[in-house]
Amino acid sequence: MTATQTKPAVPAARPLLGEEERAAVDRVLLSGGLAQGPEVAAFEEEFAAVVGDRACVAVNSGTSALHLALLALGVGPGDEVVVPSFTFAATANAVALTGAVPVFADIDEATFCLDPAAVEAAVTPATRAVMPVHLYGQPADMTALQEVAERHELLVLEDAAQAHAARWRGEPVGSLGSAGAFSFYPTKNMTAGEGGMVTTADPEVERRVRLLRNQGMEKRYANEVVGFNSRMTDLHAAIGRVQLRRLAGWTEQRQRNARFLDEHLAGSVVVPPVADGAEHVYHQYTIRVPEDRDGFARALADRGVGSGVYYPTPVHRLPSFGQSLDLPRTERAAAEVLSLPVHPGLSQEELERVVEAVVAVAGAGA
Repeated sequence: MTATQTKPAVPAARPLLGEEERAAVDRVLLSGGLAQGPEVAAFEEEFAAVVGDRACVAVNSGTSALHLALLALGVGPGDEVVVPSFTFAATANAVALTGAVPVFADIDEATFCLDPAAVEAAVTPATRAVMPVHLYGQPADMTALQEVAERHELLVLEDAAQAHAARWRGEPVGSLGSAGAFSFYPTKNMTAGEGGMVTTADPEVERRVRLLRNQGMEKRYANEVVGFNSRMTDLHAAIGRVQLRRLAGWTEQRQRNARFLDEHLAGSVVVPPVADGAEHVYHQYTIRVPEDRDGFARALADRGVGSGVYYPTPVHRLPSFGQSLDLPRTERAAAEVLSLPVHPGLSQEELERVVEAVVAVAGAGA
């Protein structure tokens, strides 16, 4: 610990796992059936309540959810998919893995989500779909994006990896596009240890995802298409079912924590605005630090407060894509964003320590 740090650091994220999760795993272990089975089926049925009762198909990761959803929607070689560059690389990776081309568009300055006008400008005759990311738990402007999609006859795949239970104009994310994709990575708003979920209202898309996740078969040894081994295990689904029961309470706690941070940090830093019509679920509480963001983060760490930068390099500039594009709002966000602890495991004392540290660092000019 540093001289100014007398207590354990406040972590940027803290997965909440306890006796119920352990008991659920033990139940599966004792059953002798570990692979995709009744726990996965139950998890799919129960998760449907989060997405307006759409069909749900569980897979082994959020990336697989994106990849298989795109394939099931018919996206492939010769197609373009408009995506944000300010996101995790998996968004664009999933497009590239289908053989399609990710086309990067700029974001809205306030919400960090895809700017509908930038999407419209990026559409070409080859554009097949648009993939908005509900970044940090805030829904993208699905009304405007759907209007763009309808004008150009595009599919819409929602990347809702960070937005479990978020809503746009009263409707849950994952229920607004042609399909949706969620992640259950350990630091997400709920976890299964690892895993993902595809959501859709289209029975044919649902069936194709079920085929693709299981070597191309619904019935054993009756392989209909070339598929993948992207199944979720019953072990992971059992954890996810326990976590799902806690999601509503955890979401409310994240929102309460965010309100506390808003009330006490406004005026010291640029706090995250919430778009009209959006119900933000605060996977991250992301402020802007226009000058020396990294120095600001180091100063917080010296005061025992963790933070994270999501994402420091726009995807289009990563070596895997290596593109030179004019996306000024994306570049600005990548240089300025800093995510503070907001997770439901925070105590009131920890929240107050976050506020005290941020106000002190902001006042000192980092």
